[in-house]
Amino acid sequence: MKHYLVGGAVRDELLGLPVLDRDWVVVGSTPEAMLAKGFKSVGKDFPVFLHPDTHEEYALARVERKTGPGYHGFEFNTDSSVTLEEDLSRRDLTINAIAKTKDGELIDPYNGRNDLDKKVLRHVSDAFTEDPVRILRVARFMARLVHLGFSVASDTMMLMESMVRDGEADNLVAERVWQEMQAALGAKTPRAFFTTLMDCSAQARILPELDALFGVPQKAKWHPEIDSGIHTLMVLEQSATMSSSVDVRFAALCHDLGKASTPKDILPSHHGHEKRGADISKTLCSRLRVPKKTTELAVLSARYHTHCHRIRDLNASTLVKLLQSLDVVRKPERFEHFLLVCEADARGRLGYEKTMYPQAVLLREAAAVFREIDTATIAKNTENKAHIADEITQVRVATMKRWRSDKGLS
Repeated sequence: MKHYLVGGAVRDELLGLPVLDRDWVVVGSTPEAMLAKGFKSVGKDFPVFLHPDTHEEYALARVERKTGPGYHGFEFNTDSSVTLEEDLSRRDLTINAIAKTKDGELIDPYNGRNDLDKKVLRHVSDAFTEDPVRILRVARFMARLVHLGFSVASDTMMLMESMVRDGEADNLVAERVWQEMQAALGAKTPRAFFTTLMDCSAQARILPELDALFGVPQKAKWHPEIDSGIHTLMVLEQSATMSSSVDVRFAALCHDLGKASTPKDILPSHHGHEKRGADISKTLCSRLRVPKKTTELAVLSARYHTHCHRIRDLNASTLVKLLQSLDVVRKPERFEHFLLVCEADARGRLGYEKTMYPQAVLLREAAAVFREIDTATIAKNTENKAHIADEITQVRVATMKRWRSDKGLS
């Protein structure tokens, strides 16, 4: 039995990046032998084990055969006769098909080291086309590595395009789409994930709500970049410079989805896109099974981002409704994330990348005043308990009127 360090750990070490996870492949062993050595079995589709001391993953060398459509349509062979080279041959990219012995020797049968030097993402073999998740993985690696100068090899991009044409991308399950997207959103350059999907025509199949924005015009007075899709990617890019939060970055991506459904007769105006965008965001999040917390910020940002932009013009009653809808009292962190999305939206325009955003300061001040209102005392002093909500609202509106007057907004 021999074991080798493989995949991301070897790749990232060669790139000089932090190694977060270490995975091993085991050659010449069996499940029974692994268990006898104290390893714990955790694999569902094929034999994977946890080391009894380090808890790192050790997988038996395997080869696979396509038996049906989609991610699960594979038959695996983990016989002890499977060689290291055969195992590496099934991997997606050459840069992920490098192994390392315990003595530090590199085993690189598919020239992954050369592609690392050239900064190219290249498929190992035509078996790449058998797994549609690999489209998403290439896009995710671009989000992670494009800042280092990486690009997708032209022949690999052609394979990805053929997979989309052949309908393989239609077999992607929601959980895997969100899993890969979530990882890309947390990467150095999340924008590259979506541009890569566009380059191989996969975005229209996987994320039609986002893809529909491209080609939709906006008023040049406010959006010199004009195209709604380009603006959305610029907002995503801005959000990535401002926050590492996946929730913030995803909300930035969703904030203008409603512009894709604007009636053509009112373009390039987008009246009512906020509510439409909130509804579309809900649909998208439901389909991809996005976590509740992430969904809530995306929907609220789509619905209310223009309220933040126009805070100077909001009357006291509308301001109270906004702060209540954002639940600024109970969810202050989400409120701060909302402000980041709004600021990214303001900066995600051609020529406005460095602009100041005083609206966030104003709305944050209004929220602080709003939080100071003693609702418990109001409730206690209201004789008719059925009127508590109305009494609280009246006090809040009166308080916001005074605040607006003090700020010179009335």
